Amino acid sequence: MTFKRFEEIEAWKLARELCRIVRRLTMKTEFYKDWELRKQIRSSSGSAMDCIAEGHERGNNAEFRYFLGVSLGSCGEVRSQGYRALDYDYIDEEELKELSFMAVRTSAAVYGLVEYLNKTEIKGRRYPAPKKGKRYSKDPFFPDQEPPT
Repeated sequence: MTFKRFEEIEAWKLARELCRIVRRLTMKTEFYKDWELRKQIRSSSGSAMDCIAEGHERGNNAEFRYFLGVSLGSCGEVRSQGYRALDYDYIDEEELKELSFMAVRTSAAVYGLVEYLNKTEIKGRRYPAPKKGKRYSKDPFFPDQEPPT
């Protein structure tokens, strides 16, 4: 799994689609009038998408994993806010199903990316790729060359 730009990440593409769904649903008259819930659900869906991008752009896997965790939380917020919209009669059961499906699908893709990052040896763009037979430490107790085998 390699990508150079966040636009290539499947989880980001799904989060973008989640934002489109949220936008469409929140344009409905009654939902649109509830500016607080409308703002919250739009912010949550945007956060799901934006945190993937921000984490990727940070250039290291530790921060990327952190932002992916925030993205997962935002997907959960969207689902929860969808239930409020249903309870307030802003959306119907089918619309909630569509919203929840995309939020869960996005979460699954984000979680898959977290699992990949937990297993990979790659640290991120901010770190040079290890060169075979070399060490990067200038510590005198860490030689610059691998010991002969």
